[in-house]
Amino acid sequence: MSEKLETSKTSGAHYQLSRLVGEWEGTAKVWFDPSKLEDESPVSGTMKPILDGRFILHEYKGSFKGEPITGMAIFGYHLELGKFQCAWVDSFHNGSAIMFSEGQRGGKDLSVLGGYAYVTPEMEQHWGWRTNIEVISEEEVVITAYNITPEGQESKATETTYKRVNKSAE
Repeated sequence: MSEKLETSKTSGAHYQLSRLVGEWEGTAKVWFDPSKLEDESPVSGTMKPILDGRFILHEYKGSFKGEPITGMAIFGYHLELGKFQCAWVDSFHNGSAIMFSEGQRGGKDLSVLGGYAYVTPEMEQHWGWRTNIEVISEEEVVITAYNITPEGQESKATETTYKRVNKSAE
């Protein structure tokens, strides 16, 4: 393993990602219209290191208005580009698409920006999706995602507040 990766795992971006490892439970909130909360429901997730700590795999289960949702995201940090990156799929938001997102070069916060297409027989619109992961403490993490309209207006779409259940993800 490269010295650069080893350093990142002990004191850099990969260390920051490793703080997410564990089993989590909490609450997920969803908004379609920023003025109206659509749903608030329990969610559970596991975040574990994969490929010798190069990436974190987040698998979660929840619901929306009583219907089950499952999903997963792989978070990493591209050392050469200096960017956090994410590939995300789930059974509610993504349909059959994989969303790839990445942060700003040199960004210190775990924040990534991706996009998706809203397609109907009459139109095709391309929207943005920004995801922020905030480590409040070793025992609490908040994952917030924002929809960005084709015109660039941003509003909160989801917010998951996790409390740590177990530090290990086994």
